[in-house]
Amino acid sequence: ANDWDTMREVGVELDKLAITWEAHVSSAHRSLDRTVALVRGAAAAGVKVFVCGAGMAAHLAGVVAGATTRPVIGVPLPGGISDGLDALLATVQMPGGVPVAMMAVGKAGARNAAVLAAQMLALSDAELAERLAAARAAQTRAVEEADAALPRGGGWA
Repeated sequence: ANDWDTMREVGVELDKLAITWEAHVSSAHRSLDRTVALVRGAAAAGVKVFVCGAGMAAHLAGVVAGATTRPVIGVPLPGGISDGLDALLATVQMPGGVPVAMMAVGKAGARNAAVLAAQMLALSDAELAERLAAARAAQTRAVEEADAALPRGGGWA
């Protein structure tokens, strides 16, 4: 699996909420100048939140946070030590004053990064706030429907 297999979940969730997004490939180590230029250009163009996925040394979100004052959400990618524990620890260990919001390792973390970004944006967008509330209500209904579909036996044992 490659990084995009996980990070595409961010786009899937943002699409569900009708939020415009774009994705790029860059590296904190192998293309530092490109990374900083992408971040500064995006911020100048009006990007409000950055979501960064990285595995192994996982410094991308930290580098992005160092290049902008916009919110940065980190998604540690599976692989490496304990299937992503190294990436989680590398992403969460930021110095005071340069925060990165931290999500879970993998696809659930990518999905939650999109939802958290949407929640941040919804603070100043009432229509988006309504779409988020509708999405949460749909999740609740799905749980209730799954429960109703379970076979019922002769009671509790």
